[in-house]
Amino acid sequence: MGAFDLVVPLILLGTAAWALYQRVDVFSAITTGAAEGLSTVIKIFPNLVCLLTAVYMLRASGAMEALAGLLAPALHLLGIPPETAALMVIRPISGSGGLALGAELIETYGPDSYIGRVSAVMLGSTETTFYTIAVYFGAVGIGKTRHAIPAALCADIVGFIVAPIAVRLFFY
Repeated sequence: MGAFDLVVPLILLGTAAWALYQRVDVFSAITTGAAEGLSTVIKIFPNLVCLLTAVYMLRASGAMEALAGLLAPALHLLGIPPETAALMVIRPISGSGGLALGAELIETYGPDSYIGRVSAVMLGSTETTFYTIAVYFGAVGIGKTRHAIPAALCADIVGFIVAPIAVRLFFY
């Protein structure tokens, strides 16, 4: 057993000791926090249901593949592998869907292939924009996102465009 194995238990022990020193009712604090967490889950649940339903509908209908096919010529001109088109479409909507597509690309083309590395950099340099906005804005009750979605999508686009450049610069 190494020293790093003791980090988490020591943090928990230190927190408990500090709570005892401060005379905090730990059980009451934990149950209050759990109740607040459940109320947050109840607030964001409708947003998540709608978002996940839309993602599954897009994938099941074949619209994702059709859109990827339409984007392929433009991506080829930008130097982005057309095989990553579906990843670029799904990643801002669903993290698990993006991860599944990225894993599929890496499994198909290999982790050391150009497509595998580009998809890995894309996954690491972009965000699940709509999921994040649905969760965080829904948690605090914000209905109008104003400039948050366009700004976040601009950041995602930069991440998608820079990924192949970064792979060429640092790996090849």
